[in-house]
Parts: sequence; C-alpha cells; structure tokens
Amino acid sequence: MLDKSIHADFLDLFYSDIKDEALENGNKLNVFTLKVVNNSFAYNELIDLLGDKLHHFALSRKEIQYLVEQDKLRTLVDKSKAKLRQYVEKNQQGEGGELGELLLYCLLECHLNAPKILTKLEIKTSNQMYVNGADGVHLLQVSDKDYQLVFGESKLNADLQQGIYRAFESIAKLLADRKGKLEFEIDLINSQLIKEACSDEAYTFLKKIIMPSAQEDETNMDYSFGIFLGYNMHITDEERKKPNAEFREALRTRIREEIVGKIDSINNQIKKQHFVGYSFYIYIIPFSDLAAKRVEIINKLSK
Repeated sequence: MLDKSIHADFLDLFYSDIKDEALENGNKLNVFTLKVVNNSFAYNELIDLLGDKLHHFALSRKEIQYLVEQDKLRTLVDKSKAKLRQYVEKNQQGEGGELGELLLYCLLECHLNAPKILTKLEIKTSNQMYVNGADGVHLLQVSDKDYQLVFGESKLNADLQQGIYRAFESIAKLLADRKGKLEFEIDLINSQLIKEACSDEAYTFLKKIIMPSAQEDETNMDYSFGIFLGYNMHITDEERKKPNAEFREALRTRIREEIVGKIDSINNQIKKQHFVGYSFYIYIIPFSDLAAKRVEIINKLSK
C-alpha cells in the first residue's frame, strides 16, 4: 500500500467555502479560501506550510526515507529547494506556475486521500516521458476492488473562466495524444520510474493495481483527473478598510458567488463527449494579486 504524506490538518489554514458541490456525471467541486488575517490572505503562513511539505512533493519516497534514516535533514531540505529551483529554470516559466502543481499535490493527498505515485518535479530532468501532459499521478482507492489513477492538471490564471477552459483543453489534448486510452501504465512500468521512486513492496503492489489481470486479479483500474484552478480576486482599497469581520464575510460571500457563477461552464466541459466515463476532482483557490504572489511564494520556497 501507499501512505499519503499530506494529512487533513493541511486544510486547517483554509476555509471550506464550497464543499463537494455536485457536478455533471457525479463529479465534485471543492473551493478552499486561504485564511484571512487583518483583511489580507495569510500568505506568510501558506509559505511556511508549503515549505514544511516541499520535500514530499520534490523527492521520491525512497530518497526521503534514506535521508531521514541517515539523519541528513539539512540535506533533505537543501535538495528539495534545489530541485524546485532547477525545475523552475528548466521549464522557464518564471511565473510561479509550479505553485499550482504543489497545491494540487497537497489537496489530492489530504482531501481526496489519493497518495502520489510520482510528481513531475521529483523525476530527473532527462526522464520525464510520462509527465509530458500531466503534473503528476496519484492513486485513489474507490472501493475494495476499484482504483483510479488520478492525473493532475493545474492552471493559475487571473481569469477563472480562462483557467477552466485551458485546464480542460490540456486534458483533451492529453487524451488525444494517448489515442483516447490513456495507456500510462505501460510508460510507468516499463520506464522503471516507479522502481526508482518506491520500495520493492510498493512497486509490487502498484504493478498489480496498475496492470491487473482480468482473470487473476480481482481489481479494476480506471483513469481520472484532479484539476486545480487558481484565479485572481481583485480587492479594492476601500474594501480593505472595512472592519475585519465584515471584510472577511463579504470576501467569502463574493468568492462563493463568483465560483457558483462558473459551475455551468465547468459542467459544459465535463459533458463533452471525449470526457464521458472519466471522473474529475476539481479544486479552486482564489488569490489576491495573483501575478506577484505566485512568483513570490515559489521564490521563497526555493531559496
């Protein structure tokens, strides 16, 4: 079995403003709003929280276990930050897009209870063939016999509508590139990436789950998608002058109204023919001053 590294207390820093909102075809939407302190989002607390979790996102389980056993905790931290810096430089994003990947990883583990198999960041830069179209892969146990591989797609876009469109556009392209079958299990097993990342016991378990025999193994494997959408919420100077309680309530009410207003757009995407049969787990977090904050947070995490 795989253990998750991010637990439910991660969500203590967030308000749950929309919980398990029903979408088309049995899918669900969750909206988390970062805690508000003195009429501002608690970004410093978020940076501290993500900093504590970075090594789980950046390094493989096998590497973390080795460094902990050798009591090389400083090396653990340094390698995690270096991996993030190299990843930013390699992708030449420069816009903090990695923040969405990190938040999606945390949410899939702590909220969906889907431990990671691999993240794009932890893989050596020369060997990224399985993540050409996905931000990471998680394993979700749906029932005693049913599992899903959850492929991550994150978008940080100032405009939520554009973020929705771009996320589903990326997933549609991924499906088309994989001839509509998402045959990732072949890449995952044959590339040896899982062997590099997991213990022998975990590898044996994953191989049986990911490539079950219809005759010998009483398990089923389907594919699904975890989507993270971050968008910009403009807050005026006049709004920030409101009393704290009034500001907090008004902000959260506006967030709920804005996102509820986009549910039809999300459902219109889910209903498209090429998405029929796939499950979607959608998470949204609003930001203020998104363009600057996404860069600032990643810079502080990596230095």
